[in-house]
Amino acid sequence: MNKWSKSMLMFSFVWVAACVTINVYFPAAEVESAAKEFVEDVLKGETESPNDDQSQWMNPATMRNVAHHMNPINWFISSAHAQADITLSSPAITALKNKMKTRISESLRGYLASNVVGFTNDGFVEIVDAGALGLKDRQLVKKIVADENRDRAALYREVAIANNHPEWEDQIRQAFVKQWNEQAEAGWFYQNADGQWIKK
Repeated sequence: MNKWSKSMLMFSFVWVAACVTINVYFPAAEVESAAKEFVEDVLKGETESPNDDQSQWMNPATMRNVAHHMNPINWFISSAHAQADITLSSPAITALKNKMKTRISESLRGYLASNVVGFTNDGFVEIVDAGALGLKDRQLVKKIVADENRDRAALYREVAIANNHPEWEDQIRQAFVKQWNEQAEAGWFYQNADGQWIKK
C-alpha cells in the first residue's frame, strides 16, 4: 500500500468518524423555561388531577417523537442530532408537583411569609429562624422542610431521567434555584450565591 492510499484510507476513517459525532449539549434556555413554568405552577398551589398527565401523550414533543419512530427510514438510519425538547411530564414528576403544591398551600407558604423558612442557593428550603417557633412548631417545621427537600431532590433527579440525561441533574437543579429565587414573593427569604439570606 503506497503512501497516497494510506492517506486516503486514514482520511476516510476520520471523515466517517466526523459524520457520526454527536454534540450533546445542555439546553439551558429550554430547561430554564420549563423550570419557570413548573415553579409558577407550584407556587400557585392548585393541584392537578392524576389524569392530567395521561393527556400529555398528545403534546407536540410527544407527537414528534412518535412520528419520528414511525418513519421507516429511521428504522435503518439513526438520528444524529441532540434533542432540545425538555419534558416535565411523567407520573413521578406530576406526583411530586402535586405534593409540593399541597405543601405550599397548606403550610409552607405561611412559614415562608413569616421568614421562618427560606429558599437556599442549592435548590432546597431551610429553616432561617428557628427561634421564632415554639418547640412543638419547630418539630412540625423540621418535618415540612425535610419532606419538601426530599421531594425537591427527587424532582431534579426525575426531570433529568425523564429527559434521558441523568448527568444533567445538577444543571437542572441550578435552573430551578434561579426560578425559586426569582419567583419568591415579596418579603420571603432566599440565599444569594455567598449563602447570605436576602429578603425579597
